[in-house]
Amino acid sequence: MSGATRIVAAARAMVGVPFRLHGRSDAGVDCVGLAVLALGRAGQGAMAPVAYGLRSGDVGLAERWLGAAGLVRVGEGAPGDLALVRPGPLQLHLMILVPGGFVHAHAGLRRVVEMPGVSPWPVVGWWRADGGRATIG
Repeated sequence: MSGATRIVAAARAMVGVPFRLHGRSDAGVDCVGLAVLALGRAGQGAMAPVAYGLRSGDVGLAERWLGAAGLVRVGEGAPGDLALVRPGPLQLHLMILVPGGFVHAHAGLRRVVEMPGVSPWPVVGWWRADGGRATIG
């Protein structure tokens, strides 16, 4: 099973987990926590930044975290990749691309969901695990 396939499976296994800001366990996750756990459970390893909130429009900072994590920016997303999206003017969000849609920690619904179709928000960039240890933050 490829790393991307393992990331997709790990993300889908988290559907239904409660939303919790800065959460990093099956008791609750936010979008960063979901990415950390999916990558970690897929054998990529992961840690996350702790100094962030729901409202942050700093794309450069998010991109530095993702790059420092060993994730590689790619031109187009493929299943298992992370999408950095902009749901609002001062908000960034991570989602995991899966066949047919995305898995993400939905703050409004208070749980991890699988959403069909294309992203409803502008995609700022696509990030792919390089097959090694990823450390977000």
